[in-house]
Amino acid sequence: MTPPAVLVHRDQDLLAKAAAARLVTRIVDAQAARGSASVVLTGGGVGTAVLAALAATGARDAIDWRRLDVWWGDERFLPTGDPERNETGARAALLDHVDLDPARVHPMPASDGPDGDDAEAAAERYAAELRAAARPEDHGPVPSFDVLMLGVGPDAHVASLFPEMPALYDERPVVAVHGAPKPPPTRLSLTLPSLCAAHEVWVLASGESKAKAVRLGLSSEAGPVQVPCAGARGRKGTLFLLDRAAAAELPPGIERIASP
Repeated sequence: MTPPAVLVHRDQDLLAKAAAARLVTRIVDAQAARGSASVVLTGGGVGTAVLAALAATGARDAIDWRRLDVWWGDERFLPTGDPERNETGARAALLDHVDLDPARVHPMPASDGPDGDDAEAAAERYAAELRAAARPEDHGPVPSFDVLMLGVGPDAHVASLFPEMPALYDERPVVAVHGAPKPPPTRLSLTLPSLCAAHEVWVLASGESKAKAVRLGLSSEAGPVQVPCAGARGRKGTLFLLDRAAAAELPPGIERIASP
């Protein structure tokens, strides 16, 4: 597997704009080659900032939004429209401002959805939706997403896969996470095998509070159970898109590509 590439930008604003520009290029290339594209969104400050930057750039018009599938890597198991849901933030930042095909937007179930507060049933419902979208050439129960974006927590968690928790051992496509160490305690998340089905995984991190997690995620000695960020790798490539503060503790030997 190719080692991750590390791109360092001056600050979060420039990081968000650069990631948005890179995302436009990746989607357009995939649509030109295959007729459609798929992305997996993440929440958090920097993940939402990337979507807002994409909404603000004229380059967004290069994307055929009707031929884009939108998925999520994890979700807080809360009612539809709750401000803490990743879906809510994504819709406000970008999705409500572009001409998407509603049938190709795949939010994770909410706690007031068809399964009610049964998080396990909601996880299986999303897994079934992923299986239905997977093609034979994907060689697995989830699509080979073109780009899967992940934030990273100070504890090096990605999606809602927290260090040492049972979900990290689970090989089902989607799991319900109970007792998460940060609120809300109940979440839905893609598992590591599903994250790693993506062609490209982009890890987005901004701020000095993320520097240690980034260092551990890039360390050759880190294991995914202790450091989930270290287990998130794309089939064709992995990018760590960082600002200078998040890149302050990179391990020795990691080559960074600095932007202005």
